[in-house]
Amino acid sequence: MAKIDAENLELIERVVAINRVSKTVKGGRIYKFAALVVVGDGNGTVGFGIGKSGEVPDAIRKGIEDAKKNLIKVSLKGTTIPHEIVGAYGAGRVLMRPAAPGTGVIAGGPVRAVIEVTGIKDIRTKSLRSNNACNVVRATLQGLSSLRDAKAVAAVRGKSVKEILG
Repeated sequence: MAKIDAENLELIERVVAINRVSKTVKGGRIYKFAALVVVGDGNGTVGFGIGKSGEVPDAIRKGIEDAKKNLIKVSLKGTTIPHEIVGAYGAGRVLMRPAAPGTGVIAGGPVRAVIEVTGIKDIRTKSLRSNNACNVVRATLQGLSSLRDAKAVAAVRGKSVKEILG
C-alpha cells in the first residue's frame, strides 16, 4: 500500500487516552506519561500513534508525529461503511455495521474518536471483549483497513460492479 503524505492534508487530532506510569526509585516516585492519539482528515484517512514523555504536552506531540507516519485510507460508501466487519487486534474486537443516513455515530470512547476523525457520519459499533484503549483503537483501524467497496471486489473477481451487486 502506498504511503500517505501527511504534509498536504488538513488533519484533525484527537487524544484518546493519557496513561500515567510511575517508577519507584530511592528518592521517591518518577512519573511519566503515555498519550494515545488519533489523527484523520475527516475524508477517509486515519492513523494513530503513541507518544511517551515526562510531560503530557510532549507525549501528545510525539503521539501526533507517530500517528502521521501510520496513515491508512478507508473505503467509504457515502457517510457510512460499505459492509459489516469485525476488527480484531489482540483481545480487542470491534463490530462495525453500516447505518442509514441520519443515524449518527453510535460508538463508545476509543472507537468514537477513530470513527469521527475518519469522517464516518453514520455507523453502529460495539466494542467486544477488551476495553484496553490501545487494543480497541488498533482493532478498529484493522477493521476499517479491511473494508472493500464493490469496485475493489469486482476487480479482484474479474467481474463488473453490476454483476457483483446483482
